[in-house]
Amino acid sequence: MTEQPITLEGHLVHITYYNQANHFMIARFKENVSGSNISILGHFPDPNLGENLRIEGAWQNHAKYGPQFRMNHYEILLPETPEGIRKYLLSAHIKGIGPKMASRIIKQFGDRTLDIIENAPKKLATIKGIGRQRVQLISDSWKAHHTLRNLLAFLRENGVDLSFGARIFREYGADAIQTLQHNPFKIINDIPGIGFFVADQIVNNSGAPIDELERAKACVLYMLKKAADEGHVFLYYRELLERCRKSFDLAEEGCANKLAALLSVQDNVPVPNPEIINQEIFNKLAIQLSSEQLDVVNGIVSERVAVITGGPGTGKTTLIRSIAAVFDALGEKTALAAPTGRAARRIAEITRKKAATVHKLLQYSPAEMVFERNRDNPLDASVIIIDEASMLDIHLTHALLNAVTVTSKVILVGDISQLPSVGPGNVLADLIRSKKIMTFTLTTIFRQARTSRIIINAHQVCQGKLPALDEPPPGDPLPEFSFIEENDPKRVARRIVDLSCNTIPNMLGLDSVRDIQVITPMHKGVVGTLNLNALLQKKLNPTTATGSSTPAGIRYKPGDKVMHLKNNYQKDVFNGDIGVVTSVDKTSELLVVDFEDRRVDYTFSETDELTLAYAISVHKSQGSEYPAVIVPLVTQHFALLQRNLLYTAITRGKRVVVLIGSRKAVRIALNNDKPRRRSSKLYQRIINCCF
Repeated sequence: MTEQPITLEGHLVHITYYNQANHFMIARFKENVSGSNISILGHFPDPNLGENLRIEGAWQNHAKYGPQFRMNHYEILLPETPEGIRKYLLSAHIKGIGPKMASRIIKQFGDRTLDIIENAPKKLATIKGIGRQRVQLISDSWKAHHTLRNLLAFLRENGVDLSFGARIFREYGADAIQTLQHNPFKIINDIPGIGFFVADQIVNNSGAPIDELERAKACVLYMLKKAADEGHVFLYYRELLERCRKSFDLAEEGCANKLAALLSVQDNVPVPNPEIINQEIFNKLAIQLSSEQLDVVNGIVSERVAVITGGPGTGKTTLIRSIAAVFDALGEKTALAAPTGRAARRIAEITRKKAATVHKLLQYSPAEMVFERNRDNPLDASVIIIDEASMLDIHLTHALLNAVTVTSKVILVGDISQLPSVGPGNVLADLIRSKKIMTFTLTTIFRQARTSRIIINAHQVCQGKLPALDEPPPGDPLPEFSFIEENDPKRVARRIVDLSCNTIPNMLGLDSVRDIQVITPMHKGVVGTLNLNALLQKKLNPTTATGSSTPAGIRYKPGDKVMHLKNNYQKDVFNGDIGVVTSVDKTSELLVVDFEDRRVDYTFSETDELTLAYAISVHKSQGSEYPAVIVPLVTQHFALLQRNLLYTAITRGKRVVVLIGSRKAVRIALNNDKPRRRSSKLYQRIINCCF
């Protein structure tokens, strides 16, 4: 297993080697605790002697040069004292600042100097000898000095080879990160040779909805450019398809082969009498299963691989609790997991058993970008149950199955009508479609759920039928499910703010920040996440901004509702986790977020892992439930209006769901069932492997 990364603090004392083309550095580093000089190596742009750093990595032994510390992550520790700031400004070679000018600036601004240069450079003009041109020179030089380092950090977080950083920076300069975040496929045309896979890595890691058509075009364009580099004038259609297909071919083939292997091994677990199973569940959980549920439990005990699917109110969660209890009684070791942190915690709370994200279950190593649980180091469990399995993409499924022993059982639970995975593949649908994997489809809606207008209307949408679009009379209490007709997007946005801040809290006693969630199909536009977050932040948390600024220019403040954007195993916080900012300390450059069950600290340089979460995308809401949900649907969302998107949004609400927008937009979503038809061949491969 990979060792835990080691963290050291100190400063650079000698640059042994530096490659300007790819920023690879070998240097001597004086470590603070021991005071000894050590050899370090890794990608680090524009190193400066005396620069204070916090580095993270591991020791390695070179046959010729002996012990070396290979760093995979670094953090620049900016000085806080006037003298330290002076030395830093001069060592960093900021254009426009010499020794005398550095002294003048520090005399004026003291320990606020670096903050002024970065966030308010125009204030430098108050100092004698600094005109508009020099202010611009200093500001541009500072940005250039730090942008490249931020770019490398961004590439590292997205698993992209850092040697590409210099070429990307030369092309896009200070706009590099923004370009890669908003239009990553642009890199294919602008920087030949870096290729589709770099852009695709960034897109898949972002967690945002993927435009499959744009992605396919980018892949084809990359393959054609690569063929041209090989001397070809054209590619035959079949050859082009084959080149595009190979990037995911191994994962699909690996999944099919492992499933065939699991199904081929005889099951030695004794099947107890159904009456004994039912009694065991009642004794342990005080649950009386329906006949449909009991049939599933009885059947699943003897299956090596199985799928449980069904809509809301059909008892999937109860079955997970029951199945886990039965296998516990049989002496089997059970592992519970889900694709997201929120879904994993929810299933842990319900079952009162330990649950983890699939990545954590497989012991993903961010430093090595590998799963430590694999074929050579399989999971120590005989039964693996995965909830919210509709969110599994082909790569994660391949990694999961690769870590399962051939004598284990795999049970996947999910709602096939929800949105498919953000990443490539259509795994849950393909498993069911193959008809080789035993699938238990729950159809009975339980009595307590039959009266729920949320569940009734969710099933209507799932069947392509119009939900009850009844608008509540003005002043009346909001029903469990309601529709507010409003065709103007600006008025929709204003109504959402009023519903979140006044109507729902006043009528139902819910907290505007913790209990109410706006879920919208898009990020851009008047009723996209970006604008709605700005409006809701202004209304719900209007205090003067005192926090750090993210690359997108958002300022976080105590009381802000935020979402974590990517899995961070060091902090034990995961993609989709929502919390509230509790404090922002400019002096220590630290922001603290309360994620309900734990406090997580962020340095200001780490706030790009956060975004405001008063409004979130439907994709980001998967695996989560909220007391109240507000869903805007307008025709401007045309490109993303889909039946499974609307269904997923509705099923996030537990007590109240409010749709607001146009009836036309609702009908567009209902009639658009095309997203289910993703191009994948997993089902066919399973059929071929499982005779």
